[in-house]
Amino acid sequence: MTRVSIRLNGEEKTFDGPLSLAALLGRLSLPKEKVVVELNLEIVPRTDLEARALKDGDEVEIVHFVGGGSEPKARGPAGGGALVIVESPAKCKTIHKYLGAGYEVAASMGHVVDLPKSRMGIDVEHGFEPQYIVVKEKKKTLADLKAKAKNKREIILACDPDREGEAISWHLKNALGDGKKVSRVVFHEITKDAVQEAFRHPTEINMDLVGAQQARRVLDRIVGYSLSPLLWQKVGRGLSAGRVQSVALRLVVDRERQILAFSTEEYWTIEADLKKQKGQSKTFVAKLEKVKDQKARIPDRETAEGYLEKIKGRPFVVRDVREQRKKKNPSSPFTTSKLQQAAYNLLRFPASKTMRTAQTLYEGVEIGEEGSIGLITYMRTDSVRISDGAVAEIRKLILGDFGKAYLPATPPVYRSKKRAQEAHEAIRPTSAFRRPEDIEKYLTPDQFKLYRLIWRQAVSSQMTPAVIRQETVEIAVGRRSADAAAAEDYLFKATGSQVEFAGCLVLQGRSEEEDNPLPKLKAEETLDLVKIEKHQHFTKPPARYTDASLIKALEENGIGRPSTYAPILMTLTGRDYVRREGGSLAPTELGMLVTDLLVKHFEKIMDFKFTANMEEALDRVEEGAIEWVAVVKEFYGIFDGQVALARTGMQAVKKENEPTDEVCEKCGKPMVIKWGRRGRFMSCSGWPECKNAKSISTGIACPQCREGKLVARRAKSGKGRPFYGCTRYPNCNFITNKLPSAAPSSEDGPATEPSSDASETEPTA
Repeated sequence: MTRVSIRLNGEEKTFDGPLSLAALLGRLSLPKEKVVVELNLEIVPRTDLEARALKDGDEVEIVHFVGGGSEPKARGPAGGGALVIVESPAKCKTIHKYLGAGYEVAASMGHVVDLPKSRMGIDVEHGFEPQYIVVKEKKKTLADLKAKAKNKREIILACDPDREGEAISWHLKNALGDGKKVSRVVFHEITKDAVQEAFRHPTEINMDLVGAQQARRVLDRIVGYSLSPLLWQKVGRGLSAGRVQSVALRLVVDRERQILAFSTEEYWTIEADLKKQKGQSKTFVAKLEKVKDQKARIPDRETAEGYLEKIKGRPFVVRDVREQRKKKNPSSPFTTSKLQQAAYNLLRFPASKTMRTAQTLYEGVEIGEEGSIGLITYMRTDSVRISDGAVAEIRKLILGDFGKAYLPATPPVYRSKKRAQEAHEAIRPTSAFRRPEDIEKYLTPDQFKLYRLIWRQAVSSQMTPAVIRQETVEIAVGRRSADAAAAEDYLFKATGSQVEFAGCLVLQGRSEEEDNPLPKLKAEETLDLVKIEKHQHFTKPPARYTDASLIKALEENGIGRPSTYAPILMTLTGRDYVRREGGSLAPTELGMLVTDLLVKHFEKIMDFKFTANMEEALDRVEEGAIEWVAVVKEFYGIFDGQVALARTGMQAVKKENEPTDEVCEKCGKPMVIKWGRRGRFMSCSGWPECKNAKSISTGIACPQCREGKLVARRAKSGKGRPFYGCTRYPNCNFITNKLPSAAPSSEDGPATEPSSDASETEPTA
């Protein structure tokens, strides 16, 4: 048998011969209707493919159509095919598997071109022109991409389907696309069908999306690179401010001020444990609601005891029983913010962890024989829409797994908020038939928990409503005939409910309120009193924000967008403007100071409604309704004047020294309290001659050595978590996450991650 050596799409290949062009296409599984074949720089008509025999040394180029046909297989090996560029290397293997050997898939690792870090990088005087540079850390990445693109006929940009991805694609086109065909493909899930469908319909880069991203970037640069140096000058080096970040911080600070200003009031309630006189029914609780047809108000113990004395010994008689059946409709599938809220409330995942885990589910997980496959759709979205194909698949699963009663006659349709990106979908599993329990062994515990949450939400959103029977029982305390004139009417109320048909709750879960029925009661029935008690209460201030409630507040106020919520939280905690206390977000003293300064001098920029209006303006840029430069120009006209006034009018806190009774142990001069990038700290008044500085003591004695005091510190490694350590470190290595009241708790232990010694001007805590 003869052998034929040819150069196929730039690579040497040897085949068993004799071999025609038609036979070559057959061996490569390429339909001749979907390719163009070039033999020795001559395009061969399809009618001649059978007759053209190959001989040693022939050069063959095979180009597969991207814009049409069925499944795009290969263009042939890398030499003359297409270079596909994605953002994350985790996607490369999966996408390459779906496209075939003719495509080379490479990752840009995010932005390769961006604004410089050392300066603002915006030419304010010439139309706010961004001054982009190649990111220093990405020079090798860009060089590698240029090398891969050198011999390619086409570059296909497959970055993420959002503003950021569009901007990255635009920068890559400018850097790599000279003299080449450049196209953009967009898919919202990394599955074979979705990827191949996207490659059958390539598009151009959407410059409206690029403009919206560019406007956000320029606005944030102008604010950050104007306000941050101002804070360095007035408070301390290393501080930052941001157009959205600072407004989010204001939410946290305003809530803290509400808590501090809250005036607690005492009130009491009276509850009776009752049961039926006949039968072994369970007890149920009824609460005193009315006294003489007026809402019961019990301000103090004396009033509560007076009511108890008058109720004592009187019969409890059912006055009225009301029942009604209500439908509980399913909730919509997840948007980004709703996923972050649910993951925090149910799984205690911070927003950043939720998005990291979701990213891995989106990019692809090895699932047995299926190989690497994306398990969820794109996780940055504000749409609640589900594609028709996905709805049909979910309905098929519901019918098979749960039965006809759980399948509504027509699919539920959910309405997205104004200006949601309806080209996107809600977050859903790429296949409903990948049940969480079936693929659990392939997932990490965090991946499984989050995937199960997404799967259940998407499937339950297409189920029938639950039917809940709600009961309300009014119970009167009867009068004693001998004392009718002095008697008062006391009305108790009990409520209960029972799920009669689970519907969507079979996956969304039942709460105690939804499934806590009362015993069967009827009017005029006398009940047994098991016990009656008074309970003291105090009104509570509004709760501090959590990750979930802050994200909800940001969304409700129109501050930020799906891709910004997690970075906002990371910035606030990373800058030590906000600290996590338990599950709550508490502003630090530094965070409150910075907010007060910014609100005083940048009232407009720190206004919630103004910030929301800017987000809507960016949406209009994306829609092509206005130019991005016009948005920036209008903002700058307001902002620039405020910056000029603040430079002279803002209080220079860093220059104000608060005296203390302590004496510097190094030079004997008085110690003073100053402000720095980590808040207040203690410094020698003889600075800069004496550079002694340390954290301010909490006043609590160290439980371990009993000699030093505990001070607040932040770890150098990891996420800079706050902790408390002894002032005698390194002689005493005690640390704790919480201030002890007396003896150290079981979670306290020897220092494994102590903070460093104080710097010359400011301590690390």
